[in-house]
Amino acid sequence: MSTSHNSMFVGLAIVALGLGSGACQTKTTTTTKPEPLVTDLYTADPSAHVFNGKIYIYPSHDIEANVPEDDEGGHFNMKDYHVYSMDKIDGKVTDHGVALDIKDVPWAGRQMWAPDAAYKNDTYYLYFPVKDKQDVFRMGVATSQSPTGPFKAEPAPIPGSFSIDPAVFTDTDGTTYMYFGGIWGGQLQRWYTGQYDATLKTDLGKDNEPALSPKVARMSNDMLTFAEPVKDVQIIDKQGKPLLAGDHDRRFFEGAWMHKYNGKYYFSYSTGDTHFLAYATSDSPYGPFTYQGTFMEPVTGWTTHHSIVEFEGKWYLFYHDVELSGKTHLRNIKVRELLRKPDGSLELIKP
Repeated sequence: MSTSHNSMFVGLAIVALGLGSGACQTKTTTTTKPEPLVTDLYTADPSAHVFNGKIYIYPSHDIEANVPEDDEGGHFNMKDYHVYSMDKIDGKVTDHGVALDIKDVPWAGRQMWAPDAAYKNDTYYLYFPVKDKQDVFRMGVATSQSPTGPFKAEPAPIPGSFSIDPAVFTDTDGTTYMYFGGIWGGQLQRWYTGQYDATLKTDLGKDNEPALSPKVARMSNDMLTFAEPVKDVQIIDKQGKPLLAGDHDRRFFEGAWMHKYNGKYYFSYSTGDTHFLAYATSDSPYGPFTYQGTFMEPVTGWTTHHSIVEFEGKWYLFYHDVELSGKTHLRNIKVRELLRKPDGSLELIKP
């Protein structure tokens, strides 16, 4: 989840919000502006899945926490998760209530950020990043017999887990992987040496070196632990060279998602401080992934976090903006169709 940002970008964000709010009032030639799916609560970072022929959405639950804003996202002080469902894209959105509360996670300290969900072993799994009592982000997992919860958290975080934004993908052969990571407030840079270093407060700033990589690990059969050491997810350009740290329009920042189309693996993500949704493709779930382009321009507000799901023969992008509040930490989720060109590449969306 995009929740931490260098103050040098604040002015740009304010300008973008002011300009974007007006632009979003008009219709394009191809589509109308999507309406917020949820209006009684603030929701963000929607992770959408199809279970039993219905769409289930697992978002963050934004609140006004009255925490001062900082570069590490301290004001994103979320405390629980709701689950939503839809029978059809344009249909009613049902709120199934609180699926998991931070007070029911024994090891948690603060800040329940963007979650994801999966189904396997006749069980539904909710994966979530939350800071432990030492203020280090770890991945938690909770289970339920229902896609709507309530979910019961495991007594400890996933061993070896760190950072934020879990995206859990089950391949056509039944193997499940978790992709994760987010820099700045997401703490990915603090694990640069393999050990946690709290002094690494921001991205490393070495513009001419390869950008920090998102991470991937294959999940164990019980879906509760990693079955292997965490690996880097390398993103390269079409000449085979790694994207550089200074390449802010293309490099990974946070918000990973994985989907598969026609045998290709599509790794999509947020560029973070420039707010594009970008994607890269590979013939392997481990990569390396070749950068293909941007498929969504910045939304109003500060953050960009998405999911992509197929439903009834069409593909859909779930995302968020700040139409309801105008405030970057009080967001609302939306959905729109995601179109492809004949070669499988993603059409650009201009929200």
